[in-house]
Amino acid sequence: MDVRILAATNINIPEALATKRLREDLYYRLNAFTLSLPPLRERKEEVPILLKHFMSRMAEQYARPPLPLSPTLMTACLEYPWPGNLRELSNFIKRYLILGDEKLAIAELHPKAGGNGGQRIDAGAKPGADGSAGGLKSLSRSAKDEAEAAAITQALEQTNWNRKQAAALLKISYKALLYKIRQYGIADGGNHHKLSAGA
Repeated sequence: MDVRILAATNINIPEALATKRLREDLYYRLNAFTLSLPPLRERKEEVPILLKHFMSRMAEQYARPPLPLSPTLMTACLEYPWPGNLRELSNFIKRYLILGDEKLAIAELHPKAGGNGGQRIDAGAKPGADGSAGGLKSLSRSAKDEAEAAAITQALEQTNWNRKQAAALLKISYKALLYKIRQYGIADGGNHHKLSAGA
């Protein structure tokens, strides 16, 4: 077989080799050519291009018109360090597209700007009083859950609450959709009752 392998890692390779967390024979077998990619915070000039790319891709994926990337939003994105790199940027655009609220998106990048620690994202989120990491993780989960619930509700409405068609539209399995419907307590807008696996 003619096989080409592309491997990626974010670990410190010399340290991993020294501590035996990475086998030397495997490393030297894979290491025919190495490309080091700096974190996104060191490639700020790429942020506008990536924002437009993900907005276009997400808009097509969720069958929504792309939202504008205003100078204010673009400036906030350029000032943000993006510790989660491309995954974080992609999820940020997904939430912005689904929720459609530019002020909320900017507040997510600067949670202290509104004076309430970003709780506008989810009134039920209770970050630590000192802005602890646990609180920020909670905020991130809340925003993700809200975006997922909104996307699922829209897909169900687009398919007249046909869950199999909605699952196909969302590109997830039917079982995964049922689980998330129960998880978020999404109700049928026409019949005003919670959907269940047997509905």
